Amino acid sequence: MEAVYTQGIWMAESLQQRTISQEKMWQFVTHIGDPKAAFLLVFPFTYFINKRAGVAVLWVAAISEWLNLVFKWMLFGERPYWWIAESRLFINKQPNVHQFSSTCETGPGSPSGHAMVTAAVWWVVVSSLGSFLYSRTHSVMLSAAPYLLYVVMLVAVGISRIFILAHFPHQVFAGSITGFLLGIVLSRRVPEGRPLLFFFNLSVGLLLGTVVLHAGLGQLGIDLSWSIALAKKWCSRAEWVRLDSAPFSSLTRDCGALLGLGLAQYWKPGGWALPWAPRALSLAISSMGLYHVNRLPLPVRPQGLFYGLFFVKFVMVPQVVMVLVPGLVHLFTHKRRRD
Repeated sequence: MEAVYTQGIWMAESLQQRTISQEKMWQFVTHIGDPKAAFLLVFPFTYFINKRAGVAVLWVAAISEWLNLVFKWMLFGERPYWWIAESRLFINKQPNVHQFSSTCETGPGSPSGHAMVTAAVWWVVVSSLGSFLYSRTHSVMLSAAPYLLYVVMLVAVGISRIFILAHFPHQVFAGSITGFLLGIVLSRRVPEGRPLLFFFNLSVGLLLGTVVLHAGLGQLGIDLSWSIALAKKWCSRAEWVRLDSAPFSSLTRDCGALLGLGLAQYWKPGGWALPWAPRALSLAISSMGLYHVNRLPLPVRPQGLFYGLFFVKFVMVPQVVMVLVPGLVHLFTHKRRRD
């Protein structure tokens, strides 16, 4: 793998030198491709256009990110920003590369989570949009446009990850292909109308199963925290190493969102029936609410408390989008219509 990693480093150097003036654009693209964006941006936007597609986005985001975590633990992929120093292959000729505020993620590198979750989640969006356009226009060219944008987005997210030294090219490619396949498979198995017990069992099962896997591998002498130590050692700035990018943060986000999805469907089966104007208002309010929920500071010590609160935060995401905000909007608009 040394040859593959080395070529990836030189590719990242060339990319940075050629496009360093677009640094802010690449950082923006990498934020759009963040798995967290699927829960906080793509999910509410999609849900208020099409409920089933919105539920599918949340479902696919949670399962694909959880699988990405398991794959990373199994594959032990390096990340460019620490491999440059750890490999000791560049002592005589150091690559001219820079780290950025989004570089220092703490999990293993393969496959890319940004590429994998983006490919899975946006497949749900573009396939739904493509089918809708074809049903209305019967134009193959017009209905193919979302798929073209899908490819452009995957390429852009992949380049952004290479640019900031978060991933090697082959990791991005592997994540994109895996996410694409997961998007196709999972979007056909959306758990609409499932009982709350299904989501409770799934959430607890994934959480406990992953913790047991982590503990079991630890007992076998396999340290799954190796990447966290390397991130802290080689990141340019200590403040760029954030606990919310740790593997267990992804786990608690996914399990919390799945439980929250079950609770939302339990409180209001089928969701609120709203006209387009109240839907737009609900989207605006939900987006503002999730923005502030995401910005809530969480204590990083003890870590168990952080992960517990992080879990609760993402349990709340479906409640805000599917129950609380549209319920209040329905109550307000229905009352005004009666008056």
